[in-house]
Amino acid sequence: MLPPEVREVLEELRAERIRGASWMARRGAEAFRILAELLEGEELKKALAELRRELPQVNPTMASLYNLSRFIPVTGDPLLVKSRVDEFLRLVDEAKNAIGNIGSELIDDGDTVITHSFSSAVFEVIRTAKARGKTFRVILTESAPDYEGIALANALEKEGIPFEVITDAQLGLFAERATLALVGADNVTRDGAVINKAGTYLLALACHEKGVPFYVAAESFKLHPELNSKDVEILERPYARQGHRVRNFLFDVTPWKYVRGIITELGILVPPRDI
Repeated sequence: MLPPEVREVLEELRAERIRGASWMARRGAEAFRILAELLEGEELKKALAELRRELPQVNPTMASLYNLSRFIPVTGDPLLVKSRVDEFLRLVDEAKNAIGNIGSELIDDGDTVITHSFSSAVFEVIRTAKARGKTFRVILTESAPDYEGIALANALEKEGIPFEVITDAQLGLFAERATLALVGADNVTRDGAVINKAGTYLLALACHEKGVPFYVAAESFKLHPELNSKDVEILERPYARQGHRVRNFLFDVTPWKYVRGIITELGILVPPRDI
């Protein structure tokens, strides 16, 4: 039986609409820390085993929650659990910084970067490029129905990065005005497919048609060690407009053949060869 404090974290994760897999993994790691602060011995072991089962089911599409659960051992030693949580969070921060440095090299002066949804890894690439003195602009979708793109627009505005917000339906129209496409990922499967916010596949198709290089920014803990693309459970959330049910799958699948490379802290991987 998980303590109420941990249940609250799980419910917070289920309710989250804007922040993506990286934030979910960090918050999930804090749930393991809470267990280590409250329990020890056999009680801790049982609770850890239960949390390792439940956490990936909060959003089964996200590889980060699955890999986090594998990273934390089932043990009765709370100090060991805390040390593993600290190590995971350190690796997350180091990965984000490395991705920013590696990915920013892809952006040249005068570029127009198009993106979809709000990826913290993508934002780090863009922020780093700006910090290095590069001049460029960003085209981003509003990312309905949860409007993650508006959150990204607010972040870009604070950094002084020029941007333009478009509706999701205009992805095809604006793709040809871009010189580089850069999106995040919630899951990169063993066969090299990218699982990300629904609409990513459409952007990849448009970029392929227009000859725009399409890159993905994703920490290595978003690479799923077991699942192929056909095995991934795509989460659908209830949604309605003016009394009509609207289908609302949160993610779609972009085949590897449309992806130029996956920017990770390990370097730029070419799917599916390097996965």
